Amino acid sequence: MRAQSSKPGPFPMAERVGKLRWWIIGLVTLGTVLNYLARSSLSVAAPTLMDVFDMNTQQYSYVVFAFQAAYTVMQTFAGAILDFLGTRVGFTIFVAGWALANMGHALAGGWFSLAFWRGLLGSFEAAAIPGGLKVVSEWFPPRERTVATGVFNMGSSIGNMIAPALVAFCILTFGWQSAFLITGAMSLIFAAIWFSLYRSPEQHKRLSEAEARHIKDPKTDDEPIAKPAEWREVVRTKGFWSIAFPRFLAEPAWQTFNFFIPLYLVAVWDFDLKQLALWAWLPFLAADAGSLLGGLTAPALMRWFGVDLLASRKLTVTMGAMLMIGPACIGLATSPGIAIALFCVGGFAHQMLSGALLTLSADLFDHRAVGTATGMAGSIGWIGGALFTLVVGALAETIGYNPLFVMLALFDLAGAAILWALLRDQKAEPLQA
Repeated sequence: MRAQSSKPGPFPMAERVGKLRWWIIGLVTLGTVLNYLARSSLSVAAPTLMDVFDMNTQQYSYVVFAFQAAYTVMQTFAGAILDFLGTRVGFTIFVAGWALANMGHALAGGWFSLAFWRGLLGSFEAAAIPGGLKVVSEWFPPRERTVATGVFNMGSSIGNMIAPALVAFCILTFGWQSAFLITGAMSLIFAAIWFSLYRSPEQHKRLSEAEARHIKDPKTDDEPIAKPAEWREVVRTKGFWSIAFPRFLAEPAWQTFNFFIPLYLVAVWDFDLKQLALWAWLPFLAADAGSLLGGLTAPALMRWFGVDLLASRKLTVTMGAMLMIGPACIGLATSPGIAIALFCVGGFAHQMLSGALLTLSADLFDHRAVGTATGMAGSIGWIGGALFTLVVGALAETIGYNPLFVMLALFDLAGAAILWALLRDQKAEPLQA
């Protein structure tokens, strides 16, 4: 019999059944931090590299697009590979690959060779989100999944938050090549740590019987809505498209924040490298808060207001989309401080809705297909991000950044509407405490 807690909360059982699953998600979070640290190194180094390689904004957008295109294509394959090889071996291979590709950036001699290494990095980094969601589906019951997703999703903003100071220090102290060598080496060390420490619940010797029962508890582990075994079955489900379309519309915001905030601050507010190190990390600190609060929002709605599993996800996405009105007002900023504050609202909003969207893969699909479903939905999302990157590269120097940030807010609001429309017929019973 499961122990009952007298204190209200989103998931009152966490303290009484063991904490190994939270240590596991902490390990995933560390990998996500290093993944985003590697990819964010370019955006901080971009002003320096644009001078070194004589790049303009459009050429820089091509370099970013190389990463996005490779990432987009490989997300589908990465998810399938993880489902086939298993999370431990598969993720180790991908982490080692992105570490070496990131270190290869130091060999670039111009924007074209930089784009090559960027594309190689994207092809290996594509496994990060599918891998994380696969771990969530294996280690957590439904009521805890948005919290677990929010925790590991915080790694993306922590990586972005660390990047400005670390990369600026490396460039100013050792030269631009060191920024990529050092961040790549950190990921290479993590690959060895992951292979040594990670096991599935069935294979982990330190997992207690109580925690194993909690993970598989029939009182909390609702039957998934669909259990497709192959990608063809995945794409035939309405649930898949309810995730894929909103991700297509949401991904441009996060990628624009990742790759263009430093360039925006340089172009509009004349920031130098030291100022970027001091201030460009703040939107990603806010994004951490969005990941955590977004993860807690869904189970809180279920417990305190009695909404069902899917409604809690949809409401969380909607709240985040509405907050995206903040960065849409960036054209009204009268100082760099106000502009950064609006970026903070945007970072918080996006990570709040992103965690709920990501978790839907674990809610709608059996764990054997989560990697595949997440990867394919991610590919569609990254197509949206990649296309918008080309739009930014083509228009930022002509019409400015302000209309582009308005478009990002409209995209997220449209994505929330689509999510409600496609999942309107899906029902789930509220989970009981």
